[in-house]
Amino acid sequence: IVLVGIVTKNGILIVEFANQKKIAGMNKFEAVTFAAKQRLRPILMTSLATIFGTLPIALALGAASTSRIPMGVTIIGGLLFALILTLYVIPALYTYVSTKKPNVIRHDEE
Repeated sequence: IVLVGIVTKNGILIVEFANQKKIAGMNKFEAVTFAAKQRLRPILMTSLATIFGTLPIALALGAASTSRIPMGVTIIGGLLFALILTLYVIPALYTYVSTKKPNVIRHDEE
């Protein structure tokens, strides 16, 4: 649950920021590049803080450590993979999937 929450939040941060910049007039490539650069530091700080916080679980010694070590390793590995996914794959997919025109809500009058 921790892993899904952090990964989702990081992806939403980049996409939402890129959408705001695209509506402001940037093209989709510039918008997603700017968003990835602006959100790099908060995403790295969140991920690294969680990784370092989970490190004692992955390196646990003592009673019941055999059940906690796999959980810690899974969280750390998942966060590292998600970090790469968030910083490289999501911006690439955004430029591929995003429309060229900004998302503007139109209200048709009757």
